[in-house]
Amino acid sequence: MPFDPILASIRFGCGLSPDVQTQTSIDDMLALLDGPDMAAQQFPIQSYDTVRPSRLDFRIAGGAVAEAENEAARDAAQQAVRQIRAEASDVWKTSTALQLSREITTADGFRERLTRFWADHFTAPPTNGQWRYLVYPYIEQDIRAHVNGQFVDMLRAAVMSPLLIQYLSQNRSVGPNSDNGIRTGRGLNENLAREILELHTLGVGGAYTQTDVREFAELLTGISTNVKQGAFFEPNRAEPGAETVLGRTYGGDVESLDHIMAALGDLARHPDTGRHLSAKLVEHFIGPEPHPDLVAAMARTYDQTDGNLMAVYDVMLRDEGAWSPELRKVKQPFGFVSSSMRALAVSTDDLMDLSYSDVARMVFRPLTYMGQTIHEPVGPDGWAEDDEAWITPQGMAGRITWAMQMPERLLDPLPDPREFIYHALGPTPPDAVVFAAGAAETASDGVGIVLASAAFQRR
Repeated sequence: MPFDPILASIRFGCGLSPDVQTQTSIDDMLALLDGPDMAAQQFPIQSYDTVRPSRLDFRIAGGAVAEAENEAARDAAQQAVRQIRAEASDVWKTSTALQLSREITTADGFRERLTRFWADHFTAPPTNGQWRYLVYPYIEQDIRAHVNGQFVDMLRAAVMSPLLIQYLSQNRSVGPNSDNGIRTGRGLNENLAREILELHTLGVGGAYTQTDVREFAELLTGISTNVKQGAFFEPNRAEPGAETVLGRTYGGDVESLDHIMAALGDLARHPDTGRHLSAKLVEHFIGPEPHPDLVAAMARTYDQTDGNLMAVYDVMLRDEGAWSPELRKVKQPFGFVSSSMRALAVSTDDLMDLSYSDVARMVFRPLTYMGQTIHEPVGPDGWAEDDEAWITPQGMAGRITWAMQMPERLLDPLPDPREFIYHALGPTPPDAVVFAAGAAETASDGVGIVLASAAFQRR
């Protein structure tokens, strides 16, 4: 089946735009992805290591309140805490506006979609609500930087992220026979080990046992995080001795982070990992029932290239099934909102000028109504892929309400619905949507009808 530039933008990109030219070939898509990250350069989001305020800033400010010696000092310290919280909220708002700006304007939509996919694969919601602003910097530093590289690099970066360590309680895991464990009586927490095996690498049903989970959890002891050091390896927390995971033995001498990195490398290279990741990619981008032949071809390429993600994407994009005209996936709420803004060609300058309350009203709260509170999936397996998770009465009501009310708040004047329908749906929109949009009494109603249509909701 030939390459379809409209389908490429809708299925593998951020949607159609009246201002951004569609790609002309698979080679062009991959060349953009393999080249400089132009969207990140134009709309820079801070990295986890450099973002301010940091978790340490919160700790210091909170400590100043506790240590205040008089009412005046306490009032001043509490004001400093409020200022830091306001700064964090501004980072959260600004990062959201920057990410939306990327998706509105980019010619490299596949990169944005892959970033969202892999960020969900390594989902790391904050355990403390005031740290939610740190999720964007985590994604920027540990996920986005690796979407066009080797999977093992992304795996290692994510595992050593303070957010993932804290989310999966690895900072509470101590080798029972380590110096720290003997002194404190603390023991193992298997969360990180289990999720690396079950979700991040081999997948449910992969070739591991409960014994592998426990041995891997013992190997991971020593990894922890705190507000001063970030992620670190502490030998006196690590379980002494060798550990065997999937038949391979690690350690046995001086406890070291190198042993953990070696195990992660072997897990990244395991055949089950290639199959698991390939199936997830196909399900996310193409359809709910991944074709076994395509998954097998992608997995073979993964194995042959030592987990080179660009090579795996190449196989997926060149498969005939990738270009089936049937739109088999419902856009997740964030994708619906961002592709709506892209179709409307919302001004990124105006978007960046919005206040926190404006972004909350136009993005944060509507996404929650649609069922996707931003960066807060219900579990470590991330957001659901099946349509039933999104096509719910409340979810659809949230989408329709957003489509009918928000465009006129984002753009003035609104485009003529009779033209907008082609900007949003391409050159061959459904006749019923053409008629309904053209018959609308107002531009707002017409634009809303297009955005709320089943044709726009699917990809």
